[in-house]
Amino acid sequence: MNLESFLLMRSEIGLLAILLLLIIFEIFSNKKQKAAVIPFAIILLAINTALGFLPQESGELFGGMFRTNALLYFFKTTLSFGVLILLLQSADWLKAKVVDENKAPEFFMLIISSLLGAYFMISAGDFLMFYIGLELTTLPVTALVAYDTYKRISAEGAVKYILSSALASGAALFGVSLLYATTGTIYFDSMAEILTSSNLSILAFVFFFSGLAFKTSLVPFHFWTADVYEGAPINVASYLSVISKGAAVLILTILLFTVFKSLMPAWNKIIYIVTIATMFIGNLFALRQQNMKRFLAYSSIAQAGFILLGLMSVDQLGITTIIYFVAIYIFSNLAAFGVVQAISSFSDKENIDDYEGLYRTNPKLSLLMMLALFSLAGIPPLAGFFGKFFLYTAAASQGYYILVFIAVVNATISLYYYLLVVRAMFLRQSDSAIPYFRSPFYMRLGLILAAIGILVIGVYSPIYDYIFSISNSFLN
Repeated sequence: MNLESFLLMRSEIGLLAILLLLIIFEIFSNKKQKAAVIPFAIILLAINTALGFLPQESGELFGGMFRTNALLYFFKTTLSFGVLILLLQSADWLKAKVVDENKAPEFFMLIISSLLGAYFMISAGDFLMFYIGLELTTLPVTALVAYDTYKRISAEGAVKYILSSALASGAALFGVSLLYATTGTIYFDSMAEILTSSNLSILAFVFFFSGLAFKTSLVPFHFWTADVYEGAPINVASYLSVISKGAAVLILTILLFTVFKSLMPAWNKIIYIVTIATMFIGNLFALRQQNMKRFLAYSSIAQAGFILLGLMSVDQLGITTIIYFVAIYIFSNLAAFGVVQAISSFSDKENIDDYEGLYRTNPKLSLLMMLALFSLAGIPPLAGFFGKFFLYTAAASQGYYILVFIAVVNATISLYYYLLVVRAMFLRQSDSAIPYFRSPFYMRLGLILAAIGILVIGVYSPIYDYIFSISNSFLN
């Protein structure tokens, strides 16, 4: 293996180097220096993210187990940028509650380890690398969910997550074993050529899809989501909602469009039913929520249903719209969770009723929350509108007009419950409104970057054109 081939793993090597530097920092720093790990880790990840914008060649390593191309590299950079924003939003929480407990370096190590697993999962060329990446991205998050050790609900959420995750991983692994029994290979390219629409293959797909649907919170594999989000620290819930889910959506799309393409007549019907159920369950249950973390949890379930619309078009348009929407979703959700994090850090308030009169005391935070929620709802001219419009276009291009109509109905329902938060902030008054406060520098920077992402991705159409061009080379 020469240096040029080795650099195909540039993103993964960068994250591994960050992990090693964090370990060295932990070993040689004293208690007074522990807080310095926050800017240190953020700067390292910022450098690695900036390097992600440099061009990179496509190629394979380890006999095809690891592969990369322009599309995967773009998505990795997007995930890394999302994690960077998340760490900026987490800095003040870490200073206030984690540094004194001497757990700040471990927090960054767990986040980077999970991101590294996501990288390996989406670059997998066979099911062995896929499963290693899946477990590496899941297990560190379990510890992160339980990071509020003084809260019983946090430990309860971690137990629910690890048990549900173990069951999902077992189902996915059993599906892989059935696929191996059917085709005699675990490599994606070889399996795509051999796999036929037999009963055993369809059964294998059902088990495998069930395991991966857990990661994306698809109905009926969503029951863990609200409890885990509520129990986890807000930034960890944000990570689960955007980064972990985004990586799972991409690998699911890749596998459906390549490995399982011969089974499309079967999985197409499954996706159709799951899409409708996920949108309705997510939206209807979001109507009942008062806690903002549970509210955003059910919102993320509904958004996963919208993402599945792109899977109905197994072509370049389908994969382009999915990746474009996921990028928009990452920035929109990070903005919403960031506002919740800022308010919770200042006042420990997390219910919708607590936001009454927020615009009069904190107008900037209120406007950013409205921007994020309207983007999630798909209100023009924000980025979310274009993302959902392209998803509708992808499904309609294959004749799924009824499904598109159902999606529009659900978009209307989602607008209603998003407006409940907006009404509380702008139209309601409260004698005990959250007083004015100024967020610290790191939080303000994270919120600004999320807002810029929402506006730029929606208005700057060449981003969609770029994704479209690189997705063509990927599918070919």
